[in-house]
Amino acid sequence: MLFQSPYSPQVNPIERLWKEIKKHLKWELFDNLDRLGQKIFQVLSQLTSSTIASVTGWDFILDALFVANI
Repeated sequence: MLFQSPYSPQVNPIERLWKEIKKHLKWELFDNLDRLGQKIFQVLSQLTSSTIASVTGWDFILDALFVANI
């Protein structure tokens, strides 16, 4: 086991995925939350599994999943 502080966004895969999503939202202005939600859904639906793996697939995460048999 390695110590990980309670707040460690640099090692949280979802933070890196949000960073990727936000690249597609720059300079956009949305009239309401529904339009923002539609855009996020569009971006998510266009992400490929290889893109997600490249953003979130750090070796230590993959090793932990392997050890956990997931």
